[in-house]
Amino acid sequence: MTSDADTLRAELRARLPDPLPNRLGVAVSGGSDSTALLRLLADIAQQEQIELFAATVDHGLRSGSASEALTVAALAQHWGIPHETLKWQGWDRKGNLQDQARRARYRLLAKWAESSALQAIALGHTADDQAETVLMRLGRAAGVSGLSAMSGMRAESGITLLRPLLAVTRSRLRNYLTAQGISWIDDPSNQDQRFDRIKARQALSGLDQIGITPQTLARVAENMGQAREALAQYTQESALRHLKGLDGDLCVDREGFGTLSEEIQRRLVVASVSWIAGGEYPPRHKAVGQVLDALSSAQTATLGGCIFIPDCKNTWICRELNAVSDEIAQPGIPWDRRWIVTGPKTEDAEIRALGEDGLLQLENWRSAGKPRAALLSTPAVWTGDLVVAAPVAGFANQWRAEMLLERSDFAAVILSH
Repeated sequence: MTSDADTLRAELRARLPDPLPNRLGVAVSGGSDSTALLRLLADIAQQEQIELFAATVDHGLRSGSASEALTVAALAQHWGIPHETLKWQGWDRKGNLQDQARRARYRLLAKWAESSALQAIALGHTADDQAETVLMRLGRAAGVSGLSAMSGMRAESGITLLRPLLAVTRSRLRNYLTAQGISWIDDPSNQDQRFDRIKARQALSGLDQIGITPQTLARVAENMGQAREALAQYTQESALRHLKGLDGDLCVDREGFGTLSEEIQRRLVVASVSWIAGGEYPPRHKAVGQVLDALSSAQTATLGGCIFIPDCKNTWICRELNAVSDEIAQPGIPWDRRWIVTGPKTEDAEIRALGEDGLLQLENWRSAGKPRAALLSTPAVWTGDLVVAAPVAGFANQWRAEMLLERSDFAAVILSH
């Protein structure tokens, strides 16, 4: 007879890559979800002969957080798993605490993964977490992408994140731990009603009478995830038909763009801004709508550090000068997080935006084939007030400007949103 522990392991394994990475990390807070994940992965790692590593992020926000990290370290050592505590330092106590802590957590885990040569990190998010996320996003009138909530696998901060427990409830994991004689830590902040997630958790507990349970909301998220993937595929196909990339910018065929549904138009605008300007969060719905109006009427607009420039039958989407006017880098060092400019050794050379002063020094900038305003934010090589080179603007002078490999593929950005 198959035990629930065996069933859990099989369900978890089915939601992990095949084959597993040779070196796999797991984030463990000490709560029931991540503790169960660590134990289950330890069994799988032993069976499949891979190396497993654990890390605990100590946010330092509670007096007991350090001792909790020590408890996790002792448990990992007992199971023969290398463990490291990652401490969050430098919080200025401004802004949204949970958002700041989440960002810091992923940054710390990404650095740990890089230093430990880990190929992926498993996280202990469960069906309950998924359900709470869906409930909160319903309250914000989220669309398909928002309601798809967390994905089972995604790249963030340069590392692959795995969430193999999204279909498993917290109560089931706690029953598993109890049967195994394994204890866990209850975080007192999980009762703090200042946080929206805790409010959603408590609200969810009263909705089961009408069939709204963690399992059903997790299935809603999975269904929305499939719809999101289908929309992303169609958005990518639309981009290939109606958008063309040139040296880090995008040129939109307005007539063809206008034949698309508003949902696809929105997705293309959001993906374009993300590809050109980066940013952790997509622009707001209302702001995107204003840009769509500007596109349809061939007007100039700005959004998320990008400028939309009408030019005959097209509109160019480019980096906005104001967003990069203070950016300075040395040759060979990333500029604006997406350009690498290299060339002959030149004393006192630095990379800055071309700008109005730089463009006035160029005679043949029109050969670049872009509107004047689009060239102002491109990288140029300066020595003092003199432009030595502006490769994107048609003045190479033995210098090259190349996009970072991870920022060079617009189609990949579309499929990730």
